[in-house]
Amino acid sequence: MGIETSDDAGVYQISPQLALVQTVDFFTPIVDDPYTYGQIAAANALSDIYAMGGKPLTALNICAFPTDFPLEPLQLILKGGQDKALEADVVVLGGHTVQDTELKYGMAVTGKIDPQKIYTNKGAKDGDALILTKPLGTGLITTAIKKRKASDDIIEKVCSGMALLNKSAAECAAFYTIHACTDITGFGLVGHSFHIAKASHVGLHFNHHHLPHYPQALTFAKKGCLTGADKTNREYVQGLVEFQNRFSAEWEALFFDPQTSGGLLISLPKEEAPLLLQKLHEANLKEAQIVGHVFASDRPIIQFS
Repeated sequence: MGIETSDDAGVYQISPQLALVQTVDFFTPIVDDPYTYGQIAAANALSDIYAMGGKPLTALNICAFPTDFPLEPLQLILKGGQDKALEADVVVLGGHTVQDTELKYGMAVTGKIDPQKIYTNKGAKDGDALILTKPLGTGLITTAIKKRKASDDIIEKVCSGMALLNKSAAECAAFYTIHACTDITGFGLVGHSFHIAKASHVGLHFNHHHLPHYPQALTFAKKGCLTGADKTNREYVQGLVEFQNRFSAEWEALFFDPQTSGGLLISLPKEEAPLLLQKLHEANLKEAQIVGHVFASDRPIIQFS
């Protein structure tokens, strides 16, 4: 499995029962605290393995930093990544650093997966329910953090959410019939939903009342704390989004908001969705919600009501 269906990771089969699943992700700092930044970057990279239904095994650090960058925060960044990897039972084997004008950190991750049990973008079926496991709005809030408009409480809350591994969500999903799965990251809810719709030849419908989100994200959107990707995410799916209600500008911004280390979007039979949701809540993923459904469509339409 390569890039044909815009899936979260590549898969290379090495035996009838075993395949490798691989991904890489890194980005510039989105929060001030170096340890927290390291944790979030690691959780974000590991998420792609969980979104495919795999188990991450090893990671390699990727780090770029200016020549005059102080050693202590760099150590804290790497410690944040190391501690998050330990939480995921992942071994950090080493990595590579280069000098650059701007700090960047992330990981290349290798995991294992059963070739017969891969979650992809292309399996969603008409009538499936859609579950989202984490709240939306991280892009809007991290933009507010950069503009010094976010309170300490919301910074702590959103950082905790971004640093949360999707490990528990994936472990819960393994007990059910998962037709399609992705994690919501840079393309936002609409963009990653579009990947599922396009690969599966269906449409996806979301009820905005059921979408988990950080309430403060709407406040910051109203104040203009939009990311640069807001515009490009809208252009990416131009003509393929249907608003069945009249939404405020801030709600539309939430739909297109690029996420960092977002939750899993899971498509599964509607009769199994309440059971999975209960299991997610029992695993302390209290924000998880049934957010919509899949419908038959000859175009990859994303609807909101």
